[in-house]
Amino acid sequence: MSLESRRGFLGKSAILSGVAALSAAKANDAASLPQMRLGKYSISRLIAGNNMFGGGSHSSVFLNRHLKQYYTKDRILQTVRRCHQVGINCWQSGAGNGPMYQRLADEGLKVHALAIESDQSRIETCVKSGFIGIAHHGEVSDRLFKDGKVDQVNDFLKRVRDSGLLVGVSTHMPAVVDTVESKGWDVDYYMTCVYERHRNAEQLKSLLGYVPLPVGEVYLQEDPPRMFKMIRQTKRPCLAFKILAAGRVCDKPETVEAAFRDTFANIKPIDGVIVGMYDEFSDQPLENANLVRKYGTLAG
Repeated sequence: MSLESRRGFLGKSAILSGVAALSAAKANDAASLPQMRLGKYSISRLIAGNNMFGGGSHSSVFLNRHLKQYYTKDRILQTVRRCHQVGINCWQSGAGNGPMYQRLADEGLKVHALAIESDQSRIETCVKSGFIGIAHHGEVSDRLFKDGKVDQVNDFLKRVRDSGLLVGVSTHMPAVVDTVESKGWDVDYYMTCVYERHRNAEQLKSLLGYVPLPVGEVYLQEDPPRMFKMIRQTKRPCLAFKILAAGRVCDKPETVEAAFRDTFANIKPIDGVIVGMYDEFSDQPLENANLVRKYGTLAG
């Protein structure tokens, strides 16, 4: 074998070895992410959220506009594929993203999809798109609860059950979970925001005293323990979301890690988390997956 041929052979071998190693690493990533059960499905305890994809930062209109520009349909698909590579096998989305989810399914990507909806006319769309479950939208759940019309949520849930999909309730309020439990509704899972972010000024002043209030959404450090307590009280699986306070605890790696650690230490072993993925500046799917590998086996 000539020197040139030998160099070419060694170069190709190195490339093939690298590809094989990367493939093995990806397979290992996917296999090692802790799992939970939703109905008959095995779901990674880390689920990709949709707020970043949809431009819902809960921060500023400027960031929302940037997110909508950054997350084109192709880039959303790219990020979900990356989530799958690192072991995240579920995407929390909405009926409107059904075509993108179907495209991933057509590629052979084994990713589950959970919807949040409150419009009964969109249930069938979720069924046709291959979603495995629908949770009643938390913003609407909470508003109906405050207005004394929470039973309207159950009307929606019954139609979801009739469709054959898993039935969920999303909320930002522990009191909503407590009410659903006390009423004995037919529910498979909850989506539970750990921050009750939509209190009005009067409610905040009643809770905090008459202190100057900041402009915009208020995230209180005392809120996660309140929701964690309710999560532990129900036997149903819960998907905790906004564990990073809509980015407010993301300034330092150690505060991000602390949020994952504290969440998994305080929820049940059958529960999971939903986290938005913003991957313009770093590989957040891998970073978040690694934190779930580290803390996702903590006993709740």
